[in-house]
Amino acid sequence: MHRLENGEPVQYVIGKATFYGREYNVAPGVLIPRPETETLIDAVLQYCKLNDAPHHAILDIGTGSGCIAITLARELPEADVKAWDISNEALAMSQANAKNLDANVAFQHQDALTPPADTLLYDIIVSNPPYICQQEAESMEGNVLDHEPHLALFVPDNDPLLFYRAITLYAEKALRSNGLIAFEINPIYSKLTQELLSTHSFHDVKIINDEYGKERILTAIKN
Repeated sequence: MHRLENGEPVQYVIGKATFYGREYNVAPGVLIPRPETETLIDAVLQYCKLNDAPHHAILDIGTGSGCIAITLARELPEADVKAWDISNEALAMSQANAKNLDANVAFQHQDALTPPADTLLYDIIVSNPPYICQQEAESMEGNVLDHEPHLALFVPDNDPLLFYRAITLYAEKALRSNGLIAFEINPIYSKLTQELLSTHSFHDVKIINDEYGKERILTAIKN
């Protein structure tokens, strides 16, 4: 009760969070899974259904608790799922969650801003990267600002698309033709993010609203 009174998120206090019907271990230093991110899962599953290819090679960039990669591995048991994160703390938590939830995911320590020179490795690249500008911090709830990892939340005010640009450039080479890129985005910069994808090797760029009616998910198809 003392921790709750001090504004610590209840998920950290109890050490658990629910995502897509499954329970994940969470702790300070790892971003708490959020219900709006489930819309990202739905978008990827819809793409897989339409393309009728269960053996997709999938990469989750910035996996955090592992909720996206683990959910996709469980929902698409024949898929080959890999996940990156720069935080060793997050990787330890995501690996433990994958073990607890019996999900086959290959985790790797990797900085999204300096990705390897991969070509045509994946059918799907998905990411919920840091996208909140520092100037937005003053309007954020204290339980988020004071307790959740800033590494997973913030980007510089002068470069709100920092991670989207890096991942898009990587995906231009690493995604196969007709592959899917799917992002969780900042609604403030939805149009800028859409323009970024449209000016690179992607078409059919779509923005999807989350359950609260905010522009939250972007999907695009590799040329």
